Amino acid sequence: MSGHSIPVYLAGDLVFRPEALSLFARLKSICAEYGLEGVAPFDGQAEARLLPPGRETILAFVRADRDLMDHCAAGLFCIDPFRRSPEMDPGTAVEIGYMMGLGKPMEAYTVDGRLYSEKVEAYWREAWSESLRERPASDAPSSGSMEDPDSMLVHSEGLLQNGMVEGFINMAGGRVSIDPDFFQAFRNAVKRLSARLHEKKLTL
Repeated sequence: MSGHSIPVYLAGDLVFRPEALSLFARLKSICAEYGLEGVAPFDGQAEARLLPPGRETILAFVRADRDLMDHCAAGLFCIDPFRRSPEMDPGTAVEIGYMMGLGKPMEAYTVDGRLYSEKVEAYWREAWSESLRERPASDAPSSGSMEDPDSMLVHSEGLLQNGMVEGFINMAGGRVSIDPDFFQAFRNAVKRLSARLHEKKLTL
């Protein structure tokens, strides 16, 4: 990692997308424009790439990515819906929790500006031709007013993703940048994170 730019972890379902290496190259280029060094999960997987697919290889990837997060100053997280579901990539959600535990600044971005409840409603309608229904009154604390056909609460009303995800991003000083253009959404998040990190650096 460069000693001149501030290293930031690039997280999301990006590692699973087609042409992931070229995608990360472009994201790193955008980071460089703002004085940041984008660090992709792949950057910590040189040795693991030589291993055959399987449990030990995956765990090697996990350890390598954890080490990258330990050494990066902050994180940029893509919270786009994953595998046609309303939910984001679960591994990325874990990484958000880990970075929160480390006390590091975070920003997030997405191309999907629908509220989480709208994503859940669309999923049930399009995949199963079923609808949400009103949640029966209860004494239990609730973060939503609707439930799905499996009687599971459609939680986190008013947010873009699970409340823990967006809540941790907010608690780390960040917010979710939204734009239908993926690279513009990313750029907006990078711009915010860069300003925060460089301001912090000047005050140290």
